[in-house]
Amino acid sequence: MEDLRAALDKMKISQADHLPIVAAFLDRMGVSATVNSAVPTEMAVDLGNLVKLMVLDTLSGRSPLYRLERFASQVDTMLLLGKEVVPSSFNDTTVGRALDAIFEVGTEQLFSQVALRAACAFPLEVDTRHVHFDTTSVSVWGDYAFCEEEENGINLTYGYSKDHRPDLKQFLIKMLCVHRNIPILGGCADGNASDKTLNNAMLTQLSKYMARHGIRAGAFVYISDSAMVTHANLQAIGDNLFITRLPFTFSETERVVAEAVEEGAWTDVEARVSSPGARKPASYRLRETTLDLYGRSYRAIVVHSDASDKRRAKKLDRLLAESREAAQGMLRQEEKVEYFCREDAQTAAARLAREGSPYHFCSCVVKEKATYFRGRPPKDGEREIAKRMYVLEGEVVEKKEAVERARAAAGCFVLLTNVPDSGEMAHSGAEVLAAYKEQHGIERNFGFLKDPLIVNDLFLKRPDRIEALGFILLVSLLAWSLMEHVMRAYLERTDTDIIGWDKKLTRKPTTFMMTTKFRGLLLARIGDEWFLTAPLTKEQQQFVQALGLSEGALLRKGKT
Repeated sequence: MEDLRAALDKMKISQADHLPIVAAFLDRMGVSATVNSAVPTEMAVDLGNLVKLMVLDTLSGRSPLYRLERFASQVDTMLLLGKEVVPSSFNDTTVGRALDAIFEVGTEQLFSQVALRAACAFPLEVDTRHVHFDTTSVSVWGDYAFCEEEENGINLTYGYSKDHRPDLKQFLIKMLCVHRNIPILGGCADGNASDKTLNNAMLTQLSKYMARHGIRAGAFVYISDSAMVTHANLQAIGDNLFITRLPFTFSETERVVAEAVEEGAWTDVEARVSSPGARKPASYRLRETTLDLYGRSYRAIVVHSDASDKRRAKKLDRLLAESREAAQGMLRQEEKVEYFCREDAQTAAARLAREGSPYHFCSCVVKEKATYFRGRPPKDGEREIAKRMYVLEGEVVEKKEAVERARAAAGCFVLLTNVPDSGEMAHSGAEVLAAYKEQHGIERNFGFLKDPLIVNDLFLKRPDRIEALGFILLVSLLAWSLMEHVMRAYLERTDTDIIGWDKKLTRKPTTFMMTTKFRGLLLARIGDEWFLTAPLTKEQQQFVQALGLSEGALLRKGKT
């Protein structure tokens, strides 16, 4: 009994959840080693482990980074970092100095090194054929009036909030991603920076960056949103290939959409349901044409979707209401007019039916209006008619064909590209659409990284430190995205499914789904060894295997 009690006294049980898995994956990415190599410091805690703990904190569930010391006291640093570190080593002063060191070496340069090493760790899974540029806003609390006076760092100010929080100041995170949402380049920008300007800055350095890694111009496709379509950006793209969305502010957009709807020569795109239980995807129809923009000719892919653009649909509803009101006004005016002969009234009715408003016409009939002489009618006959006039009576009718064309146009958008339709980098219209659809992965999947709690201003009192924090968020996003991609690539490669939500099989697991599967995972530590308090479930084993890890790697037994 005494031996058992002594063994229990030596045992330390902690709730680990998904953190050992993320820590093992970060080791496989080489995050700590890359940071330590690029930013040598003389701090008691090496910068690589400090960055790793900040990433783990970020991915642990919205714990504010100013509480890093508290977070360290709640986890097993020996398990997660590979060495025992007292929680007080992660105080605000240490974190501040670490952020200063990251800023000094250059946040964008450091992140590109981390991302490159991570991509090299997964050479078979990461596809660099398509690169996506996107920005996302990160809201913060506080006035940050000092940002306007500081020369170093970004300016936290009000701007277009993608979080729908115009009351909060913000900064932007810009990202160049491969395989939909895996960032390989990234950094921070002013809260009111224009996406058009940021696109131009990225385009000017894109060719040099890709060439450094052996990827020549024309061997990849740059994909961005409609902010890219400016004269300067289309010149800056040079010999690189691109896919973007042509905004309706250009008259050419309206023209090619109108022609596509009028001719109706659409090509259906097969809708693919990727896994059992997945939501039915939108159906698309394409029509390809060409257009000239700033003196150059481009491919234009007109896309019709049955999932209509809500903004354009609301605009059309407003135009239809205005059209009906205009037609009703015309009808009221015409009903007041009296004609001396039936032929004139019939001519007016035909004119109203032919003209009307853009989406409505007036369907009228001619009615006779008699005017009688004054006085009582005779007892032995009818009242004598003084004169006969003719008036119109009618109703407003919708122009069905015009409305159908307008509704079809409202469900259309135009993709602009210089990607060839034959040869080495050829893309069909459907492939252009598929590549562009991946552009929306970042904002949809990583909203939790932009919670104001994460960037609380307790120790982030300088814009340079906030920019360094952007580096931490980008590394967190890189790990989160890469874990999801590695799992999906494994399932596709092995032609297997995994247990997802509600016990349903899926081939599209998410990293968030993975974290829920390990909620409540307990580990027992005896000396320098860790043990599971209960065997991994079948679901947990599936996720560990899909991530390319092992149970031993989670417990630091053997290589990851």
